Amino acid sequence: METVVSKINVGEKPEGHEGHGFFATRLDKVVGLARKNSIWPLPFATSCCGIEFMATMGAHYDLARFGSERLSFSPRQADLLMVMGTIAKKMGPVLRQVYEQMAEPRWVLSVGACASSGGIFDTYSVLQGIDRIIPVDVYVPGCPPRPEQIIDGVMKIQYLVENESLRRRDSAEYKAMLNKYGIE
Repeated sequence: METVVSKINVGEKPEGHEGHGFFATRLDKVVGLARKNSIWPLPFATSCCGIEFMATMGAHYDLARFGSERLSFSPRQADLLMVMGTIAKKMGPVLRQVYEQMAEPRWVLSVGACASSGGIFDTYSVLQGIDRIIPVDVYVPGCPPRPEQIIDGVMKIQYLVENESLRRRDSAEYKAMLNKYGIE
C-alpha cells in the first residue's frame, strides 16, 4: 500500500528576532495576525448576492479556511459586516443600527453592485450605496459576484485587519470619519 504524505503550509510569522527557544516581535504584529485569522462575519443579505455568499460558505469554496468559519447573527459578537444585496431606504436605519451595535474594531465589506451603488435599481426607494450611511472598507463588484470575488474581498479585509495600527481607531482622522457619518 502506498503512503501519501501531504505538506502542511503554515502561515508566515511576523518579522521579529529569533533565537534558540524564543521569538520576539512587536505586539501590534501579533494582534494583527490573531485578528486576521479569527474574523467573525455578520452576513446582512437581502438578495441574490446572499445566495452567492451561501456558495462561498459551502464545501467547494470553504470560506472557513480563511478564519471566517463562525458566522455571527448578533452584531455584538461580530467584527465584519458583510452587506449583500439591495438595501431599500427603509432598511437603511436598520443597517446603521446593526453597524453601531458592533464592537470596535469593526470592518464593512460591501458585496455586489446593489450594496455598493444601488445596482440597476436607480429608484427613489433604493439606497444608492451603503457608504451613504456607514463607512465601507472593501467593495466587491459584480451582479452577483462570484464566490471567488467574495473570497478575494475577505482576503483584502484580512490584509487591512493584519496591517491596521492598534492606535488607528483612537486617531483624530478615524473619529472625524465617523463624525462625517454622524456616528460617535
